[in-house]
Amino acid sequence: MKFQWIVLALALSAGLITQYIVGSKDPALAEASYPINILESGQEAVDLYDEEDSRLRVIYFGYTHCPDVCPTSLAVLSAALKELDNKQLENLWPIFITLDPDRDTPEKSAEYAQYFHKNIIGMTGTEQQTKALAEKYGVLYMRTELKDSALEYAVDHSSYFYFLEPDGTLVEKVQHTLNPQIIVETIERLLSKSS
Repeated sequence: MKFQWIVLALALSAGLITQYIVGSKDPALAEASYPINILESGQEAVDLYDEEDSRLRVIYFGYTHCPDVCPTSLAVLSAALKELDNKQLENLWPIFITLDPDRDTPEKSAEYAQYFHKNIIGMTGTEQQTKALAEKYGVLYMRTELKDSALEYAVDHSSYFYFLEPDGTLVEKVQHTLNPQIIVETIERLLSKSS
């Protein structure tokens, strides 16, 4: 009989804790915890650090409502990709990761990235994943409220191209540039090292 009371008390405690977390207004409690490398693109989950995929990653962090630097940077990346031959393209994985998961759904990020080049994969993570990835690679970003604007807020952020090995190790980063040749030269140099 005593054992049944203990089980009942534990079940009641677990139920109350679950109800608190689910009913809480704190998104950090309600949001499931995912590894930082499993993001979403369109309808798919994608492993950013899939070591079976040996391609060099080139990642740009931004957001789809960005008025200037993101579209410019993705256009520069697109121009660089057009300079590469097919073998180089096969060994490169260009990625756009949003810093605004509240507005940028996985579908929206994927569609936005494809607008610039068919090889760029747009990804969205949770708030926790976004923060963890930003901290890992030194991406600075901050939400800024915009009074009297239909956008409501902007996401101010640093602008770099991050080159990663398949396991997520940062090998190089290139600051925002308007010259696609700088990106091309970096890609060619890093691909020649890995082959």
